Amino acid sequence: MIRPDVRDPRLVLLVLATLSLIVALLAPRIMVRRPSFDFLAVVDITGSMNVRDYAASGRPVSRLEAVKTALRVMIAELPCPSHVALAVFSERRPFLLFDPIDVCADFTPLQTSIDSLDWRMAWEGDSRISAGYFRAIAMARDVKSDLLFFTDGQEAPPLPARGAPTFEGRAGEVRGLLIGVGGYELSPIPKFDDRGREIGFLGVADVPHESRFGLPPEGAERRDGYNARNAPFGATAAVGVEHLSSVREDYLRSFAEKTGLTYAHLENGKRLWTDYAAVASVRPREAALDLRPFFGVAAAIFSFFAAAATLLAQAFAQARRAVSSNRHPQQGRSK
Repeated sequence: MIRPDVRDPRLVLLVLATLSLIVALLAPRIMVRRPSFDFLAVVDITGSMNVRDYAASGRPVSRLEAVKTALRVMIAELPCPSHVALAVFSERRPFLLFDPIDVCADFTPLQTSIDSLDWRMAWEGDSRISAGYFRAIAMARDVKSDLLFFTDGQEAPPLPARGAPTFEGRAGEVRGLLIGVGGYELSPIPKFDDRGREIGFLGVADVPHESRFGLPPEGAERRDGYNARNAPFGATAAVGVEHLSSVREDYLRSFAEKTGLTYAHLENGKRLWTDYAAVASVRPREAALDLRPFFGVAAAIFSFFAAAATLLAQAFAQARRAVSSNRHPQQGRSK
């Protein structure tokens, strides 16, 4: 019976590989304290978010698709056990789809929920950005999370002459980002029929270009047909560029300053994660660290070196036999 040489490095490597594999199969875990993040993502799903002024793989994509892609990439960067809640915004309020869930334990349903976001989920065509944003801050406070509010900032219909409503909360109470979505140049807004089929783009006559609620703006008395009692806004409808859309960055920056959040423009998921990490609330938590990948990698490394050592040993043995054969050639037989 041939006894193995316990000093043979190949045997040692194979033993180490086997032990590492056994430990990996036992699924060891240890508890560690690590930083995590909690945020509520509120996504504007109103009509202007269908504007295609982003690009992916050489083709134009809508603002809503760009938000979904960036969110998926960002969530993959979050450390365990961070938590994410998701809401959609339409009309004048956000609608919470679900409370914060673990991004690791619930990664697949979270990604699926983001993929499923669609403009057809909107319950009204209006887009009162300011009102929805203020309510989103209150919602984030209630679920004890930071806020990521995604919007292009286009109010529809436009704000009245008195301007946006006043923020009545406490600035800085909720941290996070107000994220401007869209290009800086005016782009056409896709138009859809009652069955949700795209039929072109909105025209000048398809949208209001002025709000006629409340007091008229300054200079209204100089408009054609002005009558202080019967026609305080004039007799003809205002015409502007509300049928086109671009990110209203100055408007969004002003709201970010008033509420204590930070403004950021949506570029991609990696940039979104960087912008958020700079202002996020860090929440240290106990988390289970899965050691299986480490031992699995160790088993693969030990197996690789054991195989390499075997091949090297065989190569050296062949080389020694060749050298020995050259030094002691066989004697030919005499006749």
